[in-house]
Amino acid sequence: MRLPLTIVDRYIGAAVLSGTLLVLLVLVGLNLFFAFVGEVNDIGKGNYGLSEAIQYTLLTIPRRTYEVFSIAALLGSLFGLGQLANHSELIVMRAAGISLFRIIRAALQAGLVLVILASFLGEVVAPPLEKRAQNLRSLAQSERITFQGSQGFWARDGLSFISIREILPGNRIQDIRIFEFDADRRLRSSTYAKTATYRDDRWLLNDIRKSEIDETGVVTREFRQAEWASLLSADLLSVVIVKPDILAVWDLASFISYQQDNGLESAPYELAFWSKVTLPLSSLVMVLLSIPFVFGSLRDSGASQRMFVGILIGIAFYLINKTLNHLSLVYGIDPLLSATLPSFAFLAIGLGAISRIR
Repeated sequence: MRLPLTIVDRYIGAAVLSGTLLVLLVLVGLNLFFAFVGEVNDIGKGNYGLSEAIQYTLLTIPRRTYEVFSIAALLGSLFGLGQLANHSELIVMRAAGISLFRIIRAALQAGLVLVILASFLGEVVAPPLEKRAQNLRSLAQSERITFQGSQGFWARDGLSFISIREILPGNRIQDIRIFEFDADRRLRSSTYAKTATYRDDRWLLNDIRKSEIDETGVVTREFRQAEWASLLSADLLSVVIVKPDILAVWDLASFISYQQDNGLESAPYELAFWSKVTLPLSSLVMVLLSIPFVFGSLRDSGASQRMFVGILIGIAFYLINKTLNHLSLVYGIDPLLSATLPSFAFLAIGLGAISRIR
């Protein structure tokens, strides 16, 4: 009696899902351990203590999970399908009339579920938590950026106090308020700027409204642009900026548009954008690559041998991807091509290997 294909699909999918989740648990656990060890070296800087190091490490779990997902998809599929191969279950399925195509489809369907979960984790959950983690770390270690509240960052620059609502990539800040005091701690001026860009060791403020205060009253003036010399450099603020590859896709798209409209360099952000957009493709390619190993030359091998080969493939994919990314930035290769070429190359290899399965 033939089992309904839906039951078999679920069985194969469950093997891929459980294997991938197990591998994710191991990889993220190791990643967190080494990350925490690295943070221990920074304990003692400013107000950065053990509790801050633990909080920072835990807040980065979604980002670390997202980063290792493609490799986890490959190793998890190898492990899950390998277990079925070791118990001859895949052979029995094929003998019962279930085609190789249906088995591949079931594995890819499970991979697609994982991709959706990973995308939600990386695009919705990770960015705010990563921003909070970086803020926690940088504010605890920094001596100049002294406070972060619901209204943004506060810093001191001589007799001035500066409030910055949001710090953006590309040396940009927005919603800036500068309160200048005299030696007697009396407020002398209050300046608001909608945005500011750091160029040539100074800030260029845009859409400014400045109120000067003296014994006779308050005088308010407006300017379109003005330079602002401050000890608060872009390098100092960069410690609280979330990296481009952690920004959500829609934030990257908005920032790329801004850079291009203003004639500024956008290649690193385009690369991060396309890398995130193509993550589903690379993850499904990794699942597909596991198929030849459980039906091909390694079908009678142990789990350790399959995992070893999978690790080598994962490392190769990672190195090729990183190399192309650097070449893209150095030689101006199209970011879309750089982000997709490794996935398509490994897809061709996987399809070629599957076509030889008998």
